[in-house]
Amino acid sequence: MAIGTAVAAYALIIFGSHVRVSDSGMGCPDWPLCSGQVGPIFEFHALMEQTHRYLAAVVTILALATALLALRARTQNRAAAVRPALFTVGVIVVQIALGALTVIAGNAAPTVAAHLIAGVAMLGGATVTAVCSLVPARATPVPQRANPVRRLGPVGWVAIGSAGVLFVTGSLVVNAGAEQACASFPLCPPEQPGALVWLHLLHRGIAVLAGAALITFAIHAWRRWSVIPGARGLAATLAAVVLTTATLGVFSALLSAPQDLQDLHLAGAAAVLAISMALGALGWLTGADADRHVKVPVEGPGADRPTQAQPAASTGAQR
Repeated sequence: MAIGTAVAAYALIIFGSHVRVSDSGMGCPDWPLCSGQVGPIFEFHALMEQTHRYLAAVVTILALATALLALRARTQNRAAAVRPALFTVGVIVVQIALGALTVIAGNAAPTVAAHLIAGVAMLGGATVTAVCSLVPARATPVPQRANPVRRLGPVGWVAIGSAGVLFVTGSLVVNAGAEQACASFPLCPPEQPGALVWLHLLHRGIAVLAGAALITFAIHAWRRWSVIPGARGLAATLAAVVLTTATLGVFSALLSAPQDLQDLHLAGAAAVLAISMALGALGWLTGADADRHVKVPVEGPGADRPTQAQPAASTGAQR
């Protein structure tokens, strides 16, 4: 159920991006119905917008079911899934309210931006919940004041944050209608409006920095987390999707941002966000970046509780 919710949340993000790319955001002037109708709807923009709402309803039901199942299974080595599952439900409630407000406000920029950020949070919460449903949390030694234990190192947190910022800025480029403002690479034509050019260049600059952070994270996980099942697969997938998405962005700019390439580029950006969060969640659950001095079993009743590292057997060993 958690995996299904994450997949549906990803599909919702992609379809929402298509609604923006196709200028269908105001296809339905009211909410929750579409011009007072439930269906059938024969006008393209109205159909796109209302289908997006129906898909959001499906994601809401799945997220609620996942949260209920997580609460039931919280004593079965899956306690870590409860918080992200409840977080996802809470974000979806906010997302629904923001969606209605966006329609009422006529797709005003502040409400669109807030709706977008909530969508990113929803995808992140659903992804982390799915990983937590598959991977039991591993205990780490109790941290010492002078040497705190970090379950996930800074490289992971920076990469995940960069992926989120990158996705938001890319979507803002679409919302501002700035796709055509930079029909060249790496710089923009001088005759384009300055505000749109700067927004595009800001996104490209963030893409360079975020790409470097994400590739660094993938290399870190490949080299340092090789003993963790699935870590290398996720790391390789993350690196491949980052490079593919960057390539799609370049071709989209050179070809004056055709709609199909925009959709693929946004789908790649959402995949980068989801995969980086999945890899980060895997690292956090297993304590991949923690400095362990003892081996702690993954499975068992106390898998979610920290354990005290065993003292050295002798004074010589301590030295």
